[in-house]
Amino acid sequence: MTSESLSLTQARKLVLLSQRLPPVKPPGSAISATLSAIEHLGYIQIDTISAVQRAHHHTLWNRNPRYAPSHLDQLVADKQVFEYWAHAAAYLPMRDFRFTLVRKRAIANGDMSHWYKGDKKLMNSVLKRIATEGPLMAKDFEHSGKKTGDWGSKPAKRALECLYMQGDLMVPERINFHKVYDLTERVLPEGVDTAVPSLDEYARFLITRYLAANGLGQAADMVYLLKNIKPRVLTCLADMVAGGELLQVSVGSSDYYALPESMQLLGKPLPRSKLKILSPFDNLLIQRKRMRALFDFDYQIECYVPAAKRRYGYFSLPVLWGGRLAARMDCTAERKTGVLHIHHLALEHWVEKKDAFFSALEKELKAFLQFNDCSQFELHRTS
Repeated sequence: MTSESLSLTQARKLVLLSQRLPPVKPPGSAISATLSAIEHLGYIQIDTISAVQRAHHHTLWNRNPRYAPSHLDQLVADKQVFEYWAHAAAYLPMRDFRFTLVRKRAIANGDMSHWYKGDKKLMNSVLKRIATEGPLMAKDFEHSGKKTGDWGSKPAKRALECLYMQGDLMVPERINFHKVYDLTERVLPEGVDTAVPSLDEYARFLITRYLAANGLGQAADMVYLLKNIKPRVLTCLADMVAGGELLQVSVGSSDYYALPESMQLLGKPLPRSKLKILSPFDNLLIQRKRMRALFDFDYQIECYVPAAKRRYGYFSLPVLWGGRLAARMDCTAERKTGVLHIHHLALEHWVEKKDAFFSALEKELKAFLQFNDCSQFELHRTS
């Protein structure tokens, strides 16, 4: 068993370099850099909120300065990326397709539930129509009755989602952000591995994928929002440590796991002076408890909080600077006028070199404005 000890500053550096933040210019074409980011991170969360560019575009832009929103559509069309569920709706690399089969099989067998209880008769009817007519959207299924269930969805929409979650359907494209559904066998590329992994294979995949993208991790991080797999992950972690495949790493009083090769990142420079404006759904941030422990950053997205109880704003964006999370910036991109409204910029208490921070922010805002189809910004409040 090999054990290492890292300072908090070293731990943060390892996490950020593993997350490819701030980014260095990746080699190759712009779209190949986007695919590389998705394959490295393992998933990119999809979100509908459009106060600024949607989360899936925002997260990729922060890893690939040459990113364009058309990249995702192209990668899906080229069958290199597909939509499914990670801890939430996400884009995943096609090379990891077989590892989604564990969840799909569990849902199909009734061992795991999602949002809706499946109406088998309706699901069969929907599946037959798509088999006969080709790709269809929810709006292609007429429904004159009352909408029910989550978000007032109609029965055919729920049937489509059930078929999608259990693996009978995939999403070959979106039109105006609405899913198009088709039979899985018509969407999958030739030669993709469809062998269902054993539970040990799946556990090892969760461990290595998480640690490659995040640098350090605990068992709870690796099984975030997953059910029934933690005991197997704990067994595999012990076996991998004993076999020298993993290191045990202490940071203060907390223990983590890491891949031996990841520790080499500590020898690389971290561009601390470079500032990045992150999405609330960025892979770095999605596990809030972890961010409190490693970055002393107590973050909550407040769009789900009543307006009167918000401290920072509807959609505050975490700001990375100095190797830490230095601020929150509540923004709205008013695209018709080309103005990015910064409703509230709140700096963390530890930020002392404010001139350096604002200089870095001003530089990054130029790129962020362009990314959000804006030409100027208005700063309304700071704290």
